[in-house]
Amino acid sequence: MSSQKELLSNSYLFGSNAPYVEELYESYLDNPGSVADQWREYFDQLQHQPATDGRDSTRDQAHAPIVESFAQRAKANAFLTSAQAPDLAVAMKQVSIQSMIAAYRSLGARIADLDPLKRSERPSIPELDPAFYGLTEADLDQVYSATNTYFTKADTMTLRDMLKALRDTYARSVGAEFMYISDPVVKRWIQQRLESEPGTGSFNVEQKRNILQQLTEAEGLERFLHTKYVGQKRFSLEGGESFIACMDEVVNHAGENGVQEIIVGMAHRGRLNMLVNIMGKMPADLFAEFEGHHAEGLTDGDVKYHNGFSSDLSTRGGPVHLSLAFNPSHLEIVNPVVEGSVRARQDRRNDEEGSQVLPVLVHGDAAFAGQGVVMETLNLAQTRGYGTGGTLHIVINNQIGFTTSDPRDTRSTLYCTDVVKMIEAPVFHVNGDDPEAVVFVTQLALDFRREFKHDVVVDIVCFRKLGHNEQDTPSMTQPLMYKKIGQHNGTRKLYADKLVAQGILAENEPEDLVKGYRQLMEDGKRTVEPVLTDYKNKYATDWSAFLGAKWTDQADTALPLSELTRIGEKLTTVPEDFTVHPLVNRMLNDRRAMARGEAKVDWGMGEHLAFATLVNNGYAIRITGQDSGRGTFTHRHAVLHDQKRERWNDGAYIPLQNVSEGQASFTVIDSVLSEEAVLAFEYGYASAEPNILTIWEAQFGDFANGAQVVIDQFITSGEAKWGRHCGLTLMLPHGYEGQGPEHSSARIERFLQLCADNNIQVVQPTNGAQIFHVLRRQMIRPFRKPLVIMTPKSLLRNKDATSPLSDLSEGHFMPVIGEVDEAIDAAAVRRVLACSGKVYYDLVNHRKELERNDIVIIRVEQLYPFAHKAFQAELAKYSNAKEVIWVQDEPQNQGAWFYVQHHIYENMTEGQKLGYAGRAASASPAVGYLAKHQEQHKALLEQAFGVRKGFMLTK
Repeated sequence: MSSQKELLSNSYLFGSNAPYVEELYESYLDNPGSVADQWREYFDQLQHQPATDGRDSTRDQAHAPIVESFAQRAKANAFLTSAQAPDLAVAMKQVSIQSMIAAYRSLGARIADLDPLKRSERPSIPELDPAFYGLTEADLDQVYSATNTYFTKADTMTLRDMLKALRDTYARSVGAEFMYISDPVVKRWIQQRLESEPGTGSFNVEQKRNILQQLTEAEGLERFLHTKYVGQKRFSLEGGESFIACMDEVVNHAGENGVQEIIVGMAHRGRLNMLVNIMGKMPADLFAEFEGHHAEGLTDGDVKYHNGFSSDLSTRGGPVHLSLAFNPSHLEIVNPVVEGSVRARQDRRNDEEGSQVLPVLVHGDAAFAGQGVVMETLNLAQTRGYGTGGTLHIVINNQIGFTTSDPRDTRSTLYCTDVVKMIEAPVFHVNGDDPEAVVFVTQLALDFRREFKHDVVVDIVCFRKLGHNEQDTPSMTQPLMYKKIGQHNGTRKLYADKLVAQGILAENEPEDLVKGYRQLMEDGKRTVEPVLTDYKNKYATDWSAFLGAKWTDQADTALPLSELTRIGEKLTTVPEDFTVHPLVNRMLNDRRAMARGEAKVDWGMGEHLAFATLVNNGYAIRITGQDSGRGTFTHRHAVLHDQKRERWNDGAYIPLQNVSEGQASFTVIDSVLSEEAVLAFEYGYASAEPNILTIWEAQFGDFANGAQVVIDQFITSGEAKWGRHCGLTLMLPHGYEGQGPEHSSARIERFLQLCADNNIQVVQPTNGAQIFHVLRRQMIRPFRKPLVIMTPKSLLRNKDATSPLSDLSEGHFMPVIGEVDEAIDAAAVRRVLACSGKVYYDLVNHRKELERNDIVIIRVEQLYPFAHKAFQAELAKYSNAKEVIWVQDEPQNQGAWFYVQHHIYENMTEGQKLGYAGRAASASPAVGYLAKHQEQHKALLEQAFGVRKGFMLTK
């Protein structure tokens, strides 16, 4: 009886992990007939038990009565009749067995044979030992209930057979983690699939031959490159060849199940192998890259293991378009880019469930555990604006990360994949030396994704034969590991020997495959057949209409007054039964007056009219950001909320979705609190969809700091490196209003430092008409370039920053705006102030205070590309001016000063001096003290007007 009490209080069955009794009881509650008679009778009695045992508050309260009942039965054992005692003994044995089954499902991965190098002994897990439950050798051939398992179609099994099935399923070449999933339906689905298969699946002769062929190709390419291009970096896949067998199954199995496009993101390891052996890139083309040849038309280009590729493949299920995303050395940053590209393609197909377009992300073990963008991307997976119907994650887990890493320093989690538990994604760890198991879990993972529209992970535990790159000597820092690797025969050889031993292959056939592939390499011929060279996909991304167009600042963005008024009325009308917040209602009334020409157009209305006229003309819009619906500064109000209904219960109304019949879509998303992943997602979306105005808005422009790698490696350089065009628009609130160092600067200087080759546009509009025209220009012009808009904060409600409606009906975006005060005599002007942004209005007001008519102010609204002709034309009006002063709010070492000064120099005349008026250089973007901010602001205005001495350069 003491052993029974110990079992009840300490065993895995009654721990915090969900025990077998829980599952059995849940089955009983769903359908009492689904459990064995003895359990059904027992649970019938439990319906009258209280809801808690009153002692253990940490125990799952719904099942506490079961535990208490067993304990009471154990205590009362001495009072049972001789006929009843055996029944209790059998019941308790059954509980022990079922708790052991639950333990294998939860902990089996811990003892699975996952390491091809066998460097360490597998841990001892007491809960996986039958002795832990009081089961002995005498019990092994006894027959017990197999209820709620899927090892057999019969109702019973011997304990010996059950143990073998558990070990084959959960502790051989596959280690499954899924019991943390909260949905019992999902857990049961995985249990059924794993337990109903013979160990690691079954494959026929043809399938096994194909697996060997994939391994042969994977190894063959690496060895060919290793001997032909000695010492060149390629980030070899040797040791992880099963990845190619995995990807071959991804393409074919997905194709069989209706997938028509697969978008892959992966870092360096195995990338060249993927290009040649899966995607069908001509080996001769790859060899040319090794020999220094480069693509024509790229200003810069990139190293070969960063480049992307796409092809159309014939699969077991029909044509599939396969695309490998371009990726810099920032490894996991490609993840959200791929997700954005996939979402754009799904939206184009109206593929709401993601059944036609599949995202596949290939990770390294150290980067998957170590880089925060992984978590950010996972957090997008089940949201409305960013979900893609589940992602297949594949980890090439070479167990080393990078050459000098000590395993103790690589991560703080047990597995490199533990981060995915935050979204309850199942993980299938698999030994890379068992390629059949790799293919099996690949099929399982794809089926899971199709069934549940959820992320899933295949963790291929393998090794890395060479160093981090081919110039590395890993044995200097990993001597014992690389001694083991040196003794390893290779996955291909191990599998080939296995097939020969099974009589599937003759002894000479594996070597014949190796020689055949080597000859293909020597001839530079394609290894993937057939690649479909003439396949036409009507949903393909088409950039042809935007290629080759020359830069122009202008576009026909004006619209008739009658059209603006009509659309303005639509934007300010809400359904009759919709109750608007009083402040929002006042805003709608103000906008209605603007649409009628009775009031000037402010920033919010100019933006709305731009959006509305674009969707009315067939240009869809997608705008995302942390406050995009309302706007961080409550200026947008694209989404109106009924004050009498919850937003998820038809309590939201979006006027921009109700402009006209047949209009293009308008999508606005309040994003998760992420910058890096969300901006990368939108970059991927815009790169795959040139016909949608895609906008990311930072909550404050400063927060783009958190996405700097996306700006540097994709947005500003993607076209120069990879030829990837993109029309993504960034809205970055910027302005010095005394709000401190994290709420002032969008770091204009960083964007301007990245400007070259007409790669991006950087603008700082200062009124409602300018934002109207620049947004419309972004879509109407026949080319696509990223647009960075430094949007205002205080100007959103500054009446000086409004525009008459006629400026929208007759004007266009003006890169440079000259002096607007017609009372100023050009001949009398002695000083020209040039500036950008909010400081313009401060200068105008200060000039009024000083009554200075000898100073003019020129606004530079487009900082890059700098509009030389427009600026020169304005400056030439004031030939008597001896001083040109650049004025900015930002510190001298920030803002546009160092960028803009040489552009101003080019347009100055002989004898003119160039000066700077603004804050002194600073380590911080802005001061945190309001009084100091105001003092600095006063000083820069005085410098601008010569009241206080400023910095001056002589031409």
